[in-house]
Amino acid sequence: MHANRRVFLSLPLVLGTAAAISQPAAEPIRLALIEGLSGPFANAGEAVFRNLLWAVERVNAGGGVRLPGGARPLALMRFDSKGATEEALSLLKSALDQRVGFVLQGNSSATAAALVDALEKHNSREPLRRALFLNYSAVDPALTNERCSFWHFRFDAHADMRLAALTDVLRDDLTVNRLYLFGQDYSFGQQVARQARAMVASKRPDISIVGDELHPLGRVKDFLPYAAKIKASGAQAVLTGNWGNDLTLLVRALREVGSNARLYTFYGNALGAPAAIGDAGVGRVLAVAEWHPNVGGAASERFYADFKQRFPEPKDDYVHVRMQALVEMLARAIERGGSTEAAAVARALEGAALDKAWLGGLHSAQMRAADHQLQQPLVVSVMERVGSPGVKHDVEGSGFGFRTLRRFDAAAALQPMACQMNRLD
Repeated sequence: MHANRRVFLSLPLVLGTAAAISQPAAEPIRLALIEGLSGPFANAGEAVFRNLLWAVERVNAGGGVRLPGGARPLALMRFDSKGATEEALSLLKSALDQRVGFVLQGNSSATAAALVDALEKHNSREPLRRALFLNYSAVDPALTNERCSFWHFRFDAHADMRLAALTDVLRDDLTVNRLYLFGQDYSFGQQVARQARAMVASKRPDISIVGDELHPLGRVKDFLPYAAKIKASGAQAVLTGNWGNDLTLLVRALREVGSNARLYTFYGNALGAPAAIGDAGVGRVLAVAEWHPNVGGAASERFYADFKQRFPEPKDDYVHVRMQALVEMLARAIERGGSTEAAAVARALEGAALDKAWLGGLHSAQMRAADHQLQQPLVVSVMERVGSPGVKHDVEGSGFGFRTLRRFDAAAALQPMACQMNRLD
């Protein structure tokens, strides 16, 4: 939080579409979270909601968003898409009809792509009711490459950035010469599979790909047949972009069949995965993220302690710096643009950076203007028992946490881009 923000208000959260601010104050700036808050990935959606809620509360506690007409609070609205793209599109229309200017989504790149297309059309037809799409976890690289949009900003590292970090670590893992690729059958999972083959071939041509399989997104209840195939392949490692219950059920099945394969994951450090695999994951489950609770340093310790104070239940232990950065950078962009109008905020976000004072220097990031892809460091970590060297904090009360293996600064995580953006003149 900006050190000079003055604490003067903290307004209630807007839930759904009907709740109202109960105290006299400036009109809130509404953010519409369109996410699967029920259905197969409800745990992931609710975890995102907690992060964004906390970020909104922090901005409001620091004085809200300062505008020429006076400071205004942020308010977060919940729109439950049930994990379905068509439902998300219907909810987008509902949010836009309520003149919400900022839409947040991330759990599904396929849904994100549909929302970008719909928002492009809406903003063209309704120039007085334009909105921005702020993406915290839809990581298909196409969203900031061939499908980039002036109205879309991504605050997560995209799949190729995460994959490059993971395969750099895999390159140095000489215990692995047989690799199994496993993922969800939609745009993101397909991209991970294609790019993983290319990166592994370039960095470790001696590694054999002994399996390459995609499964239906969110519809598999029993991963034991897949786990048995992975074990039978003799794979020493599995690389997967699976998330939510599709990851938790996979790692549980691998444990049950007795697979000893290492897991190179995008998201293996949260949402039940460490508890599901237990002792079998020690030294064998890797994850990649912009931050994790054991990165060390006073700023990180304060940040995590504050989150745990707000959400003390172990089941709620899911926190990501990028979602805090999204809300903070949005608030500052509105202030710089002097308006909540979408185009003014978009221009203020382009090239924007978190300054060194944000959360005591916890994280550095800059929004690349050319493609609206946030550039930030990445950390690859490995699962260990809590209390072992470098693992002060566990995950979700599981008794297991993650230790940093390698940190990549923003320049090292950089990937080429192919965005030809149609800019607003």
